[in-house]
Amino acid sequence: MDFNQIQELIRMVSKHKLSEFSLKEGDFKLVIRNQVAGTETVVSAAPVAVPAPQPVVTMAAPAAAPAKTDAAPAAPAAADEDNNPRYKQIKSPMVGTFYRSSGPEKGPFVKVGDTVDVGSKVCIIEAMKLFNEIESELKGKIVKVLVEDATPVEYDQPLFLIDPS
Repeated sequence: MDFNQIQELIRMVSKHKLSEFSLKEGDFKLVIRNQVAGTETVVSAAPVAVPAPQPVVTMAAPAAAPAKTDAAPAAPAAADEDNNPRYKQIKSPMVGTFYRSSGPEKGPFVKVGDTVDVGSKVCIIEAMKLFNEIESELKGKIVKVLVEDATPVEYDQPLFLIDPS
């Protein structure tokens, strides 16, 4: 199936207001879906390769009685730290993957206790295979890193807490 035939199928699916159209010829499979809210069309074409299902085995350990530790009082203190109105947040300007350093063998750009100026590099966010250096828009001391290294972040998600005083 060539590109022009696929375009014609997309036009027909849109014209007739079909929600989904599937076509399978040998190893070739084409699925066209119309979005409910608009006329946007999603096209997916790929060879079909179905792996054999693997059995899933799960084992649960017996539940142990909770041990008393001195760490319980630390949780409310951490929650108070996050809600302290004196602290400001450095937020993610985009969706992507958060990295604290420029490479696996390199140290983080900033650590808790470091002082940053406006324009200081604080992290990298990878989006669509592009590594974007994120700079601080605030001056102050890093109080807390709110995101784990190499984890996905959303737009406007808080990344760091800063004490501007």
